[in-house]
Amino acid sequence: MSSLANRFMRYVQIDTQSDPHSHTFPSTQKQKNLSELLAKELLGLGLKDAHADEFGYVYATIPANTDKNVPVICFCSHIDTAPDCSGTDVKPILHKRYDGLPIILPDDPSQILTIEAYPYLADHIGKDIITASGKTLLGADDKAGVTIIMEMVKWLQENPSVKHGTIKILFTPDEEVGNGTAKIDLQKLGANYAYTLDGGALGSFEDETFSANGLTITIQGVIAHPGYAKGKMINALKIAGDILTALPKDQLAPEVTDEKLGFVHPIRVEGLAEQATIEFILRDFDTAQLAHYEALLKDIADTVTKRYPGATYSITVVEQYRNMKEILILHPLVEANAKEAYKRVGIPFIKEPIRGGTDGSRLSFMGLPCPNIFTGMQAIHSKHEWVGVSDMEAAVKVLTELVQVWEQNTTN
Repeated sequence: MSSLANRFMRYVQIDTQSDPHSHTFPSTQKQKNLSELLAKELLGLGLKDAHADEFGYVYATIPANTDKNVPVICFCSHIDTAPDCSGTDVKPILHKRYDGLPIILPDDPSQILTIEAYPYLADHIGKDIITASGKTLLGADDKAGVTIIMEMVKWLQENPSVKHGTIKILFTPDEEVGNGTAKIDLQKLGANYAYTLDGGALGSFEDETFSANGLTITIQGVIAHPGYAKGKMINALKIAGDILTALPKDQLAPEVTDEKLGFVHPIRVEGLAEQATIEFILRDFDTAQLAHYEALLKDIADTVTKRYPGATYSITVVEQYRNMKEILILHPLVEANAKEAYKRVGIPFIKEPIRGGTDGSRLSFMGLPCPNIFTGMQAIHSKHEWVGVSDMEAAVKVLTELVQVWEQNTTN
């Protein structure tokens, strides 16, 4: 087993699932088990300032070994796994030289990976891949990224003749629940630019995300004893149902959109007859479109509640994140140097938008421009999650070339 595969399989067996309903930070204390291990391993690799802080972030520095004034580059991945699927007792399986046949996961034989369902598997025939065992997710999202960064550190420490500027390492908790950057100390980090390792297929480079808002409609009905409610009760739950029914069905929904199309997506409904709430997420690559989606929901709520005299509603909107393209377009060298690194490794440079968010989006708007580099992870957040060992190895090579590109392209 390669050093990289062994490292990855160790990491995924550590349960780091985050919890969207928690009020602590990090949302689960078990994430710190991996944080503390990573800090210890970074110290063992010679990074003298490596440490895990009280919030579960890991910081470390590889000092510059060049006289050039190279911008400080940070590589970042998140340690938590998604709440969507169990991350407890993960049993990774290394499939040596995948033969292209269906993969039956042993702990639940109904879970089967096929090339028909996952065409990217065909690119890995004859190569090693890693899956879970059928009852959990694998955790490649984003322990593949963590592994790649750790292997980069190991390689650079073993090859001190390779010239590079100061390199910062950052591992974050709670990315999967939207709080990956909430407690980052950017002053302590001290980086000029960053790259997250949180992407998918070989060659992908993501510099564009959705812009995102959360919107909540709160409906106030009128309560009465149901036995004597005639002409009095106005049921907030029924109003909520009518609002949901009035949403567009052939457009602006996740189930009917792809590529650069945005959506309005109800994610939670709760309440009683007297009061009910509907929570939405609004997503689009064009930030200005979010205001149109808000207006659409207001029009629907207006129209529906008018049919229930005496009912009222209110809307609250919370900004979640913005399209990092708006920042990255101002820093073309971040992409240009990455593109050169891909070229040196012989990997196609495939720019793709992310139909979602990433730590890099928030970091970019916090003043740290940060696109996303591939890791190979596939079928994330599911029992079918898998990753190609060769994809992770290629990403390590990209990073080791990338730090050299930054050094060589610095002229002062």
